[in-house]
Amino acid sequence: MLYDYFMAIAQGIPTSLLLTVVSLCVAFFLAIVLTFLLSMENKGIKAVINLFLTVFTGTPLLVQFFLIYAGPGQFQWIVDSPLWLVLSNAWFCAMLALALNSAAYTTQLFHGAVKAIPKGQWETCAALGLNRLQTLKILIPYALKRALPSYSNEIILVFKGTSLASTITIMDIMGYARRLYGTEYDALSIYGMAGVIYLLITGVMTLVLRRVEKKVLRFERFETENA
Repeated sequence: MLYDYFMAIAQGIPTSLLLTVVSLCVAFFLAIVLTFLLSMENKGIKAVINLFLTVFTGTPLLVQFFLIYAGPGQFQWIVDSPLWLVLSNAWFCAMLALALNSAAYTTQLFHGAVKAIPKGQWETCAALGLNRLQTLKILIPYALKRALPSYSNEIILVFKGTSLASTITIMDIMGYARRLYGTEYDALSIYGMAGVIYLLITGVMTLVLRRVEKKVLRFERFETENA
């Protein structure tokens, strides 16, 4: 019986993983752009970005799912526009909610790493005659390497966040678990099996990410040993 439950729920693994990968790619791109903009000295742009960060880090992800999926349908001009082709798609809405939420947290993470760059490195770039944008192009990749351990946690959180996609009809891991529960009514075994699947995948992801961290951050250990 448990094997049957596993096979039924595992059908949602590709959907959960695809949501994770696409959401992270979109979120990473947005976070890089927002980090650049936050690091510039335009108060108006910074105010808008900080508002975005406040909204998406200060409200539950589940609420964001419902607002993005059900909200646009309240406006007739959106329903009548080409935008409705994508905004009426549950998969796209789930991906967008995850991406925007992750982009907000990732921007805070990356921007914090940029602010933590030693003052001497900023002064070195200034001494070379580089402007603010040119300096950021050099220093942000350096900051991103230092932020990798924390960003690894964000990757895991996004994967676990895909479990909420089932609330808007997506047949992911939790989607199949909920459908199975609707016929079997064995909550402990079914949802326990879903938890085991999430645990196994996050365990593998954690091991892979830790290996990546060691390789990427090898330069820091070399600098420390030779300091």
